[in-house]
Amino acid sequence: MAIITEEPTTSNSLHKPTSKPTPNPFTFWFYFTISVSIITLIFITISNLYTHQDPKTWFLTLPTNLRHHYSNGRTIKVQPTVNKDPIEVFSIQAGPKDSLNKVLIIHGLGCSSYLFSKVVNFLGQNGVHAAAIDLPGSGFSDKFELVTEEKEIKGFGKVLEMYDEIKEKGIFWGFDQLVEQGYVNYDYPENEVRVSKVTSLKAIELGPDEMGRVLGQVIDALGLGQVDLVLHDSAFNLGANWVAKNLGLVRSVTLVDSVADGSVFPLWVLKVPVVREVVSGFGFVFDNVVRGCCSRRDGVVDSESHRVLLKGRGGVKAVVEMGKRMNSSFDVGEWSKLDGVKNLPMQVIWSSGSSDEWVEKGRKLAEVLPQAAFVTHSGGCWPQDDTADELAESIREFVSRLPQPIKASKKKEPVPDHIREMLDEATANVHHHGFGGHDRSHGHGKEVGYPSGYGLKDEL
Repeated sequence: MAIITEEPTTSNSLHKPTSKPTPNPFTFWFYFTISVSIITLIFITISNLYTHQDPKTWFLTLPTNLRHHYSNGRTIKVQPTVNKDPIEVFSIQAGPKDSLNKVLIIHGLGCSSYLFSKVVNFLGQNGVHAAAIDLPGSGFSDKFELVTEEKEIKGFGKVLEMYDEIKEKGIFWGFDQLVEQGYVNYDYPENEVRVSKVTSLKAIELGPDEMGRVLGQVIDALGLGQVDLVLHDSAFNLGANWVAKNLGLVRSVTLVDSVADGSVFPLWVLKVPVVREVVSGFGFVFDNVVRGCCSRRDGVVDSESHRVLLKGRGGVKAVVEMGKRMNSSFDVGEWSKLDGVKNLPMQVIWSSGSSDEWVEKGRKLAEVLPQAAFVTHSGGCWPQDDTADELAESIREFVSRLPQPIKASKKKEPVPDHIREMLDEATANVHHHGFGGHDRSHGHGKEVGYPSGYGLKDEL
């Protein structure tokens, strides 16, 4: 019989730790490298969507409809800010120039004159001379300007300035200065504040005052005279102050979905990094933003063209800067009570394609303006392709009912006394010598005389 003996188990054998696999350090670095590469690729892709293009390359990539829109317009040089170079503003026009009804349309932030191109054409086809412009920073107008600023030279800037001076005067001059004075550039007092002029491109940012100068210069350049002003969206905030100060140039005011304290297009999406690149870089994202706040979901709107114009040549930054300059303290009620403004014919055209709350907001705006008629249209806050004629007809009916402006007759300036005496003397000499008193037509039976003194006879 076999005897089986069992070895006693010890406490050490019971608590013997189990061996764990040693972690591989290459696994961490593998996943880390992959993550960094993906994140870098995403940021590079987004940044490429937002890269600035030179104007020529950008224009050649435009779709046919936008190039056609540009070919139908013209640029105007305006100077919104004193002591700065003029900038170019794009404009379109349609209709007979001798029409007594002249409509000027100003778009809101985030869009351009392309939004009203069909409205302008409809008005022009119906006997109204209509014009629309791209605000500075929008559409085909200039979006950046060259700005020269004076900056104090500090730190590394002084080293660069010293290097430039040595390069200009020669290394031996620098060596002599170092030996004689102990350091270079001793010619300048120790406590003198040194400044340098730096020229750079800066996004155009115009406030209500600068915008007023633009409107006045555009009206003058286009030869419009007294206009029926159409202010869309945030253009009301930017242009109201100019209207109050230039009542002689404004026959009426039409407000189209005008928000006095902001913009229909959500400018905040253009202020947040990455968000603005996604919204302006991807057509389907931009289309959803526009349809969510500016147009009917089922309406026909060319959102891709608006996105291209907004993004092109750094327009996003320019629109954001313009938005910062809007008058946050603007009060419609106080504005409507100003002398002259309270007697100005007005109408409020409001979109009914949005929510009931939006329509009620339009009614409240009309109530604050007692002289304003309230009209609704079936489109969205941005005029849509399928409702542009409806909006244009509302504008045409309104301006056609207004009293026709009286064309001012050109008054002749009085001729100074000393010039009149010279004219009388010249006329007497002509009669004395027989010029013009006899037939000198060489048989043609017509009197051929000499012009009176200085050719001013017809002005008397």
